[in-house]
Amino acid sequence: MKAMIFAAGLGTRLKPWTDKHPKALALVNGKSLLQRNIEYLQQYGIKDVIVNVHHFADQIISAVEANNGWGSSITISDETDAVLETGGGLKKAAWYFSNEEASFVVLNADILTDMDIDAMLKQHNKTNGLATLATSSRSTSRYFLFNEQQQLCGWENVQTGERKITRNDTTLCQLAFSGIHIMHPRLLSMIQQTGKFSMVEVYLSLAEKNAIYSFNHSGSKFIDVGKPESIIKAEAIFPC
Repeated sequence: MKAMIFAAGLGTRLKPWTDKHPKALALVNGKSLLQRNIEYLQQYGIKDVIVNVHHFADQIISAVEANNGWGSSITISDETDAVLETGGGLKKAAWYFSNEEASFVVLNADILTDMDIDAMLKQHNKTNGLATLATSSRSTSRYFLFNEQQQLCGWENVQTGERKITRNDTTLCQLAFSGIHIMHPRLLSMIQQTGKFSMVEVYLSLAEKNAIYSFNHSGSKFIDVGKPESIIKAEAIFPC
């Protein structure tokens, strides 16, 4: 099984660290977010990983080389010319998964969790969905909307009131996306967007005719390390 880690973002919420460094190299108890997520994937036997880079790309490449990928085989997807967001980044790196029959994992570099990937993969294989999205019932400003069968039906921003429904259903449940996806390789050829775009756009465009499921991991340790104060919280949650 292969994986991709999104590490190309500008990390503007994590300033002043990201004025001189990429957010993926922010330290939590002496280990970078990137190292922690590579080691997290290793717990589930995933050692072939592609990492996209843009902001201070040279620092990430140097860290990977200096540490021999922390025990994994790391491939770099270079976005130094233009950051492509999550959807564009995955599309650029699609070649890495082109000969794979098995589903693969994608995750954001700035999240930390102890969520059970094996359990998520088991559900994904059982439903045979196009993708499975890790979610929880925590409070946030933006939610994916799922029906009672846990199929993706839409998205909403509760602060702005913006709402997009792609699959009509009478009962919809708000769940916060945790930045971890498991995708079937057939999804890659179905991406119609070009240039810079988000995976949210991709999922909403495909959800009407394809089954995209939620994997609710509420109760797992989880933190979005997006702001300086979240580093302190992360160090308490992940002490080693």
